[in-house]
This record gives sequence, C-alpha cells and structure tokens, in this order.
Amino acid sequence: MKGFTTKAIHGIRSRQDPHGSLRMPVYDSVAFEHESAESLQSAFLGRKPAHIYSRITNPTVDEFEQKMRLLSGGAAALAVSSGMAAISNTLLALGGAGKNVVTSKYLFGNTLSLFEKTFSSWGLQVKYASMTSLAEVEAAIDGNTCAVYLESITNPQLEVADCTAISEITKSHGVPLILDNTVTTPYIFNSKRAGVDIEVLSSTKYISGGATSVGGVIIDNGNFDWRQSDKLRDKTGKFGQMAFIGNLRHEVYRNVGACLSPHNAYMQILGLETMALRIDKSCENALYIAGFLKEHPRVRSVHYPGLASSKFHEIARRQFGAKSGGLLTFDMQSQDKCFALMNALQVIRRATNINDNKTLILHPASTIFAEYSEEEKAVMAIRPTMLRLSVGIEDHEDLTEDLQRGLDSL
Repeated sequence: MKGFTTKAIHGIRSRQDPHGSLRMPVYDSVAFEHESAESLQSAFLGRKPAHIYSRITNPTVDEFEQKMRLLSGGAAALAVSSGMAAISNTLLALGGAGKNVVTSKYLFGNTLSLFEKTFSSWGLQVKYASMTSLAEVEAAIDGNTCAVYLESITNPQLEVADCTAISEITKSHGVPLILDNTVTTPYIFNSKRAGVDIEVLSSTKYISGGATSVGGVIIDNGNFDWRQSDKLRDKTGKFGQMAFIGNLRHEVYRNVGACLSPHNAYMQILGLETMALRIDKSCENALYIAGFLKEHPRVRSVHYPGLASSKFHEIARRQFGAKSGGLLTFDMQSQDKCFALMNALQVIRRATNINDNKTLILHPASTIFAEYSEEEKAVMAIRPTMLRLSVGIEDHEDLTEDLQRGLDSL
C-alpha cells in the first residue's frame, strides 16, 4: 500500500476477526484471560506479545497505534488519553531533576503551563530560544539538555521553524528533537523525513474526525540512538532501539495511567479513514478565507503561512507543500471589536477546539492564555486584538458570508 488514505482504511491487521468483521471491534474489556499460569507469567515478563490489562495494552487501542505507526512511517507508536498526556509522558520519560528542555515562548498555552509550572516544581528546567534562530537554539543546548521541543506551526502565533535545520543541530549534540505535529499531522508533514526524533499529537483534533473523542499519540520515528540518552541508556539493553517506547509502555505510561479508552480508539480509527479528505477541504477553505480577510478594510492584518505575504510562506511550502493547515489568525482594531465580531457570527461557532469539522473562533488573550499577565502575553505575541479561526469543512461561501455579515455589523 502506498496511498495515505488506503493505509488509513486498511492498515495491517495482525489477525483475522473470527466472525469476518471488516472493522476492528471495540474491546471494552479490562482484563484478558490466559490459557495457563505460565502463559500469564510470560505476558507479564514481556516474553510474548499478549494483552493482560487495558491500562497497558488493548486490542482496539493497538489497532489505532499500528495505523498511526504506518501512516507516520515511524518505528513505534503509543496512544494516550490526550494530547497533553502525549507531551507529559514524553518529557517524563526523557527528563528529570537537573535536566532542561529547550523550547520556544511560542507554545500552546497549556504546554507552556506544563513546562513552566508543573515540570519546574519537579526540577526540570525550561530554556527558551527562538526556533527561527538556529544560533539561539544551538546556544541554548548544554550538557543537561534532555530534549528540544517545538510545534510544526505554533498555535496561535503561526510561526514555522526549519525542522530539518534544527534536527541537524540536535543530532550534533546528541539530543532528541520533539515535534508537536497536531496542526499539520503526518498527512501534511512527515516529521521523520525532516529528522524529528519524537512526534506528539493531539488526536482530538484532525484525527478524531470532528471532535468526537479526546486522545493523543506519541511516535518514535526511529531516528535517535537512545544510547545517547542519560535517562534511557540502560534501557537499550532490554529494548534496543525501542528503548523510548519500551520504557514508556512498561514504566512511565503504565504507572501514570494516561491510557486511551478502547471506545475513543475506535472513534479515532474511524476518523483516520476520512482525515485526508477533511484536511484537504480545511486547508482549501483556510487559504480562501485568509485571502478574503486580507482584503477586508475592517481587518488590520491576517496571519496564515499559506499566504504569499506571510514571512513563513517559503519555509511552509518547503516543509508542507501546498497545504498549510486549517488555522489562521487575524487582528481587529481592539478587543472590543474582536468580541463584537465573535458575537455577530451565526455559522462560525465560539469554541476552544481546533481542526474540528466546524469552523471555530476564539479570542486567545482572554481564554487559553487568560492565566498569563499582559507582559507575559506580549512576550508570547498574544495580542488583545488577535482572533484565532480554526477553519472547518463547511462550504467556504457560507463562511465568508458569515464573516462579511459580522464585519459589516461593526
């Protein structure tokens, strides 16, 4: 199989369903019986692949993981309960007290909060650098750096960094590169080819197929030699090149308990089947609407990597091709104007998700970044005049008509 959607639909089934079902059933079972005490012992010791308890592995979840591994081209995938669980589990597996992670101030609000507030209290330090400055990234890395972390397209600043160039720097220092690929997914951006070592995603977004379920995915692209990791070096004797995912599944992931439910895995398997079609439409709509807003006299500025006027257009085309995701931002004259426009919309919904089938609008400064001071927001380029638009798959004529009506009412 070569095509993305063909892989998403068919995957690679490890065994045939006894009833001939064409779809993986939902195994809503906590425990799995074994034929003997010896067999159960072998399963617990990892001597044979078998399901023993759904907090650790589950057949339906395993099907979703195998499809994600196939679609990404990675070496292994692990599904978790949310995108934030994917990020936290990954850093728990790599970092610790006295270590640091190099990242950008341009991060999703909850990710930044996780780094600055939750992890810092455990002794994991955060070092900030502009991901568009290779010199800054390299200067920030030191002997205690356990990872460099960035987003494929930052949310909501829409900054695009050169992942290939950054990966060359991290490899020269023996440090793994982690990429949040939620906004683009493996359909738009193959992070493995760009040299990324670990990919994390919120599968709640594009993958779920219309905000039907919450989930996350961690993918080891197979690019990193885990013997270079202080935290995982001793695990390579047991797991070899699967040391990262192996340690996750048998220690961090198992102990933290952030497992994906079988029902949510099933819903996300369904979402994968139409993901490429929905992303194509979302990206097409986003480019059309960005162009519409750019020409509107009541809109101060529009930010979307797909626009030729964007300073990130060239790198976005090089990394993502013709698709730049379904997320855009635009600025009005004031926060009051932002609120007035939001309240005037009838088709576009006021909600906090992204990459839904529905188009959603949000004022980031007063919502997902509300916990930060005005000074902190300024450093993160979160302006009171900014609106974030997550463009869905509706007919673009209806979306532009809704925006036109709202803008005319101001």
